[in-house]
Amino acid sequence: MSSATPHRLPLAGVLRLGRPSDIWFKPALSVIAAVAPPNLTLLALDRLDLAMYTMAGSLCALYGHNRPYAARARALAWVVLGMVGGLAVALLAAALTTNAVVLVTVGAVLAAVQKTVCDATRIGPPGNVVLTFISSASLFAPQTPGQLPGHIGLALAAGAWAWLVCMAPGLLRPHGPERRATAQALNAAAAYADTRGTAAGHARARAASAAAIHAAWQSLLAAGARPDRTRRALEQLLVRAEVALAAPADTDPARLRAWARELRGTGRVPRVASPREDADELLGVATAQALPIRHRLAPLAPLAVRTALGCALAGYAALALGVGRPYWALVTAASLFQANVTLTWSRGVQRVVGNLAGVLVFAALAPLAHLHPAALVLCSLALNFGAEALIGRNYWLGSVCVTPMALLITEFARAQDPAELITDRVADTLVGALAGFAAAVVVTNRRAGDRLDHALTAAERAREHAARLLAEPHPAPHALESARRALAAALVDLRATADAAAGEWWQRALPEERVVLTEQAGHRTLAATVRRQGLVPQDRDDTPGRERDRDQDPGRTTEDIRP
Repeated sequence: MSSATPHRLPLAGVLRLGRPSDIWFKPALSVIAAVAPPNLTLLALDRLDLAMYTMAGSLCALYGHNRPYAARARALAWVVLGMVGGLAVALLAAALTTNAVVLVTVGAVLAAVQKTVCDATRIGPPGNVVLTFISSASLFAPQTPGQLPGHIGLALAAGAWAWLVCMAPGLLRPHGPERRATAQALNAAAAYADTRGTAAGHARARAASAAAIHAAWQSLLAAGARPDRTRRALEQLLVRAEVALAAPADTDPARLRAWARELRGTGRVPRVASPREDADELLGVATAQALPIRHRLAPLAPLAVRTALGCALAGYAALALGVGRPYWALVTAASLFQANVTLTWSRGVQRVVGNLAGVLVFAALAPLAHLHPAALVLCSLALNFGAEALIGRNYWLGSVCVTPMALLITEFARAQDPAELITDRVADTLVGALAGFAAAVVVTNRRAGDRLDHALTAAERAREHAARLLAEPHPAPHALESARRALAAALVDLRATADAAAGEWWQRALPEERVVLTEQAGHRTLAATVRRQGLVPQDRDDTPGRERDRDQDPGRTTEDIRP
């Protein structure tokens, strides 16, 4: 049945600052290295009016920093092509018409396509927002058909440079992303081990640990099929994280955290003893593969409609109010849409607070930036760095730098009245936030409940398959390993789907009890497969504090081993 009332809109904690990302400096430094050479070259040539086109390619350096380098090369190439493709469509529309209503409509459709593709491909932050910012701004840049090849060529050249910048660290630390993913998995497993599997918050810690371990395995798989000593060592560490997930009370969290710290640098990966003979072949086991993109697009239809409608309404409202830059309202709306209405509301609050604070920063910087074009470029670079350094703490804090940076970019072509820019930006922020949230509320997503049902069914079937293998006297090791990986992936997907559905409005009641029971049964089965495979180490050195034989442990119940 449908909910009679919407969920409460949260305010507490929406603006709370979190810990920065472990690699916050990587996108921050990469974007500086990607943006600075093109902009400084244009400054030397006195052609800063072309900076918008080079920025389109340079900002691709924000993507893919959590991916192994082999996968990053492919992902970044697609990002550059997607960025340039959106730019080309926008510039072509700008060259063919100056009708603002038509241009806003084109921008809304582009925003919906960019949002859908970014979510379906799971490209990661900053997602569709940067793509939409570039394409929407380009719609209102004066253009002629003859200028298109040159402007698109500039974007491609800057994109190629951004690709090189993002791939360069691989020469010094070729396994850096996989090491970081493994370290995150070890730390998450240590956090769960701290709860001993029973303390307050253990269920959330268990889900976070399972997700981190699954992500780390996917990172190793994405790195390619060629094995090497480093990858084998990382595999063994992930096995130890899985052991902690299965037997938290028998795990030493300090040991896991020590291994994670050793992975942070460039030193040798810690070597741990293989808890079983065939552990060197872990990556050769068939694992659950991601659904093809076409299957991931279908559930995103409501989100695509929300984006198109919200962006169009924001742009039209800005035009009706006489705002000279309706694309700012469009981009504001596009930046709001998250996995559900509750998260969209939180992002809207963060966006408004960050933008309002950002225009104050712009008011303070504008006199300095107007002193000389070089000052304008340097201020823009500093804000680029600040945005990436801060946005991991909270979206609103990053927006404090993004807003003045976007305002300064509009002045690359010509100096403008700061008061007019500030007025337009404030108006567009409020209009875009209201229109975007209204679209999220109006366009219901009843598929969220259906997706949860499918995720529940998939998790239950994966658990049943693993349980059948456990019941066999001598199951094939690779079959049991494959079943365990498939069950782990299904449980991670179930938790993510349940969290997304819980924040959605206007839908039937969710089967919360069934979700909890399915997760509990699934994790018990995972623990049973780990023990059956002999992954739990028997030596006391690797698991300090484990002084009893498992069969004599009075804390071990039938619940611990029943599939």
